[in-house]
Parts: sequence; structure tokens; C-alpha cells
Amino acid sequence: MNCKHIITIGRQFGSGGRELGKALADRLQIKYYDKELISIAAKESGYNPEIFEHVDERATNSLLYSLSMGIYNLGNGYAPMRDMPVNDQLYLLQHKIIRELAATPCVIVGRCADYILRNNKNLLRLFVYANMEDRINNAVKIHGVPENKAESIIKKTDKTRANYYNFYSNQKWGAVENYDLCVNTSTISREAAINMICSIID
Repeated sequence: MNCKHIITIGRQFGSGGRELGKALADRLQIKYYDKELISIAAKESGYNPEIFEHVDERATNSLLYSLSMGIYNLGNGYAPMRDMPVNDQLYLLQHKIIRELAATPCVIVGRCADYILRNNKNLLRLFVYANMEDRINNAVKIHGVPENKAESIIKKTDKTRANYYNFYSNQKWGAVENYDLCVNTSTISREAAINMICSIID
């Protein structure tokens, strides 16, 4: 398939969104970006990747103030960014990187990519979710989360992702109107979901 689309994936923790994204990218033979964005941002900024990993997809309350005061402008390079919290620096770096990566077809997971690329005519925005029982099983089996803590970790992770998305996009994470397709992996297999997505973009 000659894919011309950028596919963004928002996902609940444990829903299999990352695994779906990887499999979809393999099927379409296009690039896949998730944690890779941290490595690219670290390389461009000179930061240790571990610093960015600690704050990835976590919001602060300072970015809007910084922008309103003219401390940083998206086109003005990185020197003024050093005075900003690392969370905000990472968001702005990833904002720039995501826009650059979208020059060619790819799958991008999380990090407000659907919002950042909202004006891209070849954009398909997905949100992946599942029931709690399946998410707990996935969290334990795939992510190595202790079973007795899985549900609380899932809820905390989702809350962190929602706060990040809501803050930086000024939209609501998981709201159906922000996506083109919502996939319930508790009722739709990964293979069926990929076939459906491919038929949409074909």
C-alpha cells in the first residue's frame, strides 16, 4: 500500500495503542515514532535523554505564561528555552520535531501530535481504549506492572496523559470529537483494527 497519511495515536495505558501503532506502521511500511521522539529532542537540545524521559507527557503550568511574556517563540531557536521548565522545553522541541517528521508518512504515538498536526490534510487521528480488565492484564504482561497495583497505576498514568494533552492542546483527551476513529481493543482485534484503518486510508 502506498500510504500518504500521517497517523496519530492517543491511547489509554494498557489498551495496546503502542503495539497497534507499531504493527500498523509495519503493515504500511512507514516510520513509527514514540519514545524515539525523546532521543531526537535530546540530541537537538544537548540534554541527557534520561532527563526528558522523566518528564515525558507531563505538563507544567508555566508554558502559557512564558509564551504570553514573549520568553519563547516557536521559530526563535533554543537559547531562551533554557530558562523554562524541562517539561515545557521537551514539549516545544517535540512540537517542532513532529511538524518536521510529518513531511513524510508515519505513525506518531501520543505527545499531542493530533493537535499539533491538526491542519495537515493527510492526517488520521486515532484513539485507542479498552476495558479495565484487559488493560490490567496488558499492564501486567506487557509493561511488567505489579498486579496488585495495576489499576491504580493505569488510572494515574491516564490522568497524567490527560493533564498533559488538555493543558498543551486546550482540548479534552479522549473526547471523541478530537479523533477520526476510536478503537476499542477489547472488542476489536489488532488485525481487524489494522485492516479497518488501512481500508480508511486507501
